Order: sequence, then structure tokens, then C-alpha cells
Amino acid sequence: MSNPAGLSEDSLAALHHLREKRDINTVTLRYTDVPGVLVPEVEGNLTHDELVHALPADEPRLVVHELAFASPDGTRRHAPLLIFWMPPGASAQEETYTAGFTALKETLPDVHIHLTARRADQLKYRRLVALAS
Repeated sequence: MSNPAGLSEDSLAALHHLREKRDINTVTLRYTDVPGVLVPEVEGNLTHDELVHALPADEPRLVVHELAFASPDGTRRHAPLLIFWMPPGASAQEETYTAGFTALKETLPDVHIHLTARRADQLKYRRLVALAS
């Protein structure tokens, strides 16, 4: 399968697994030694805290995460998020990851919540829920 988005076959499989199987809620992608190719780094069922702790302090990542939360009326809801993790000190890779972020937005048209985070406090649970509500 040809993929103009620069996703490896493993990345496509991980994203398909996330969307179709529902036994995982998070896929974290990173670039490897092969220029322009994103590969999955984490494919798992992470709590919000585990997600935040899994992000490296000095390297960018692209994350697709299914956020579970309760609406104001108490209804359980889920919303897919696309997170561009770009911590301070990783700016040398920003252009490459920006291209990947743009490609993922095109690859995942049903994901409507896109955010860039440079600090862990920008990924606070209540902030993410507010974006998803």
C-alpha cells in the first residue's frame, strides 16, 4: 500500500487497530533513521497519566489518543485526539514533525481535535475534556 503521508505499514496497522478493535486507546508515533517515515513507538491502553508520563522530555512525538470522559450530564463519551508533542529543546525536529502532523490530519479526517503541546501541563485532563466537549 502506497502511503503519501509517510506512515510505515506498522503505523497504518496500529492506527487501524486503534480505530477498529478498540482494545487500545493510544498510538504514539516517532520518526526513525529512515527519513520521513513514522513508526509506532507505543500501542497500548493508557490512562491519561500514563500517556503524559510516556512522552519523552526532550523529543517530539505524534499521538493519537481516544479520550474517555463524562459529559456534564454524566454520559460516558469518547473523543479521538491528535496531539503534536513538541517539548522545549526539540525544535531542531519541529519542521519534520509538523509535516507528519499535517499528514496525520489528512489521514485521520474523523479526528477533529488537534493540539500542540510543549509542556505536560498543556495536556491536563480537564483541558482535554474541555476541548472534546
